[in-house]
Amino acid sequence: MIIIKSQEEIEVMAEGGKILAGALKHIEAMVEPGITTMELDKAAEAFIVRQGAKPAFKGYQKFPYSLCASVNDNVVHGYPSNTPLKEGDIVGLDFGVLYKGYNTDMALTVGVGQISFEAKRLLKVTEKALRLGIKKARDGVMTGDIGNTIQRHIEDQGFGVVRTLYGHGIGKKVHEDPYVPNFGKRATGITLKEGMVICIEPMVTMGDYNLKRSDDGYGFATKDGSLAAHFEHTLAITRDGCRVLTQL
Repeated sequence: MIIIKSQEEIEVMAEGGKILAGALKHIEAMVEPGITTMELDKAAEAFIVRQGAKPAFKGYQKFPYSLCASVNDNVVHGYPSNTPLKEGDIVGLDFGVLYKGYNTDMALTVGVGQISFEAKRLLKVTEKALRLGIKKARDGVMTGDIGNTIQRHIEDQGFGVVRTLYGHGIGKKVHEDPYVPNFGKRATGITLKEGMVICIEPMVTMGDYNLKRSDDGYGFATKDGSLAAHFEHTLAITRDGCRVLTQL
């Protein structure tokens, strides 16, 4: 069931989204060779707790941490670890905030020190795919239109689009209807309506898009071992477009 949010609910989610964006900006600045993703996990949680929020992911579907940290070929939902990040790694940072009863969700992928040209291009293409998806989102547009826009941009650049994981609605629950795929055909799927709040989150692979379980048994990694990137924002659908809730 798709839940339409009131303007008051959206304002609360925007408050939480601002806290979330601040937390990710804080830990993004910490990423350098030698730091561990466990340190980033603790820093992200401490940041939001100081502002009266809670981690949305901790305990959700038995996930034991606050931050999903996915390194190199890991796509999403990776466990933080005590293994230091190395020069040339890329790390996906996916974090959620629970604030005044409502969730927001955001992700970005960061290079560790100097990364390869192709890794930089992967991050750039994935982030632009998110921007294109957001630009497409408005009242009356179908989820397939968003997915098609994202897919065409990514595949035109020679990268793969993950097929088995999607964006989603969000609100009092981390995952709500509808699913928002990053691929598809125009004029298919669910029609977006004013007041819906969704997460758009392209997941892009440098090689084949097929996935397997990560070594931690919880997350997902590319089956061929190629690098992967993930960017995400929470946004509210408006009459004339959309409002990104997870930004400073």
